[in-house]
Amino acid sequence: MLKLDPKTTALVLIDLQRGVAVRQFAPYKAEDVINISKALADRFRQAGASVVLVNVGFLKDSKDRLQQPVDQPMVPPPGGYPENFIELVDGLAKPGDILITKRQWGAFYGTELDLQLRRRGIQTIVLAGIATNMGVESTARNAWELGYSLIIVEDATSANTVEMHNFAVKMIFPRISRVVKCADLSFETKT
Repeated sequence: MLKLDPKTTALVLIDLQRGVAVRQFAPYKAEDVINISKALADRFRQAGASVVLVNVGFLKDSKDRLQQPVDQPMVPPPGGYPENFIELVDGLAKPGDILITKRQWGAFYGTELDLQLRRRGIQTIVLAGIATNMGVESTARNAWELGYSLIIVEDATSANTVEMHNFAVKMIFPRISRVVKCADLSFETKT
């Protein structure tokens, strides 16, 4: 069991939003990741720890998207993103949560995430969300480079394929974080 200090630990959930949750993921369904993440967020709130909800969104004209030349560009769907694409899934956000909107895979660059965490004295980030090898991994790499201690909740992440998920969980995350299951987390109790 990993004991967390609620004063210096934040839960950061990546891209648990309507426009992402409708896709197919593996090894866990989006619905399962969302349910575990909601329960995890409730545990953090009850302990008095910070909860950060990160979504991704773009302007209608996509001028705020990264547009470097790449072999496999990520292009908006025909007609653009649905109106509710950026909305967090129902029941996730609660009063007092920190809300961050990003314009790329990682949640740090171009946002005030680092500022908000440091102002709250956060030293440890517990990270989960979708997709394991994209938004979660990119955010994890940035957090590690910024000096945060990281914990990845494996059963609260999922990817486009099992292989993509497993590569991140087995090859990348152990080098920059501790990898746990949701049930392995608890909070220190002060006597």
